[in-house]
Amino acid sequence: MEPLSSVSDRSLLRTAARSGPGRSAVAAGWQGYAFLTPALFILVAFLLIPTIWVFGISLFKWDFIGDPEFLGLRNFVRLLTEDELFRKAVFQTLYFVVGTVPTGMALSLLLAVLLNARLPGRGLFRALLFSPYVMPVIATTVIWQWIFNPDYGVMNALLNAFQIPGVGWVRSADWIMPAIIIYSLWHFTGYNTVIFLAGLANIPPELEEAAHVDGAGAWSTFWKVTWPLLSPTTYFVLFISMIGSFKVFVQVYQFTLGTGGPDRAAETIGFYLYQEAFQHFRAGYASAISVIFFLIIVVVTGAQMRFASRWVFYR
Repeated sequence: MEPLSSVSDRSLLRTAARSGPGRSAVAAGWQGYAFLTPALFILVAFLLIPTIWVFGISLFKWDFIGDPEFLGLRNFVRLLTEDELFRKAVFQTLYFVVGTVPTGMALSLLLAVLLNARLPGRGLFRALLFSPYVMPVIATTVIWQWIFNPDYGVMNALLNAFQIPGVGWVRSADWIMPAIIIYSLWHFTGYNTVIFLAGLANIPPELEEAAHVDGAGAWSTFWKVTWPLLSPTTYFVLFISMIGSFKVFVQVYQFTLGTGGPDRAAETIGFYLYQEAFQHFRAGYASAISVIFFLIIVVVTGAQMRFASRWVFYR
């Protein structure tokens, strides 16, 4: 007969084998999937399925009411070869991106560096700078329409104070897009500044102090120490700013009152998509615009990721 202690040890080993780390890991995995199920359901129901549906309906002619008529690739052929307004919308979108992304990033970085210094009342300045971002876009665009009013707006009053003739702003085909760009810079610069401030806070201060000890000035320290260490944050800000600028819609709709502006000078891809879908009820053609828009953003994003490794440095 085996000793009692030996039998007890074997039973404990069998119990441990049945409920060992493998089984606990599997149970934990299923628990994780159970917690993820609501989020996955929302993702599939409101993102994946609509995306697949849009790709499918882009091959049809449909006005939301009758039966869809299969067209194949004719929507895409018309869009890319015949639609002058779409080409204008692409150009206007690129105009907006070029006008907002580099200027907004440079302005945000400058403000972040200034607000990162030990200045009196910098907490108040940070709050004031971030406040436009948390304000509703609809409400603030109404205020800025008054500011840009060519007859009695504050912007032309400031120009006249410096002996500069006022311009048409929202009534001019040449100035409607610059007006939207100025508003967008005012609205979104505070958010990017906060991101840059977070990046600056993660840079070890001893590195900059060592540069000062070695005789480097403030400008050299920024370009040789701060800027390279800030490259991951810069890449993130560039990434989100580029995608956000390509998707511009609300500002255009508000400033042009749903018309696209004088001579459609503020027409962007997102606004043109809205018009085709919900004003002209051409669901198939609007879906084709969505697909092309999606591919443009994929190409831009892929190019950013492809060249990021050349200038982004991680500690």
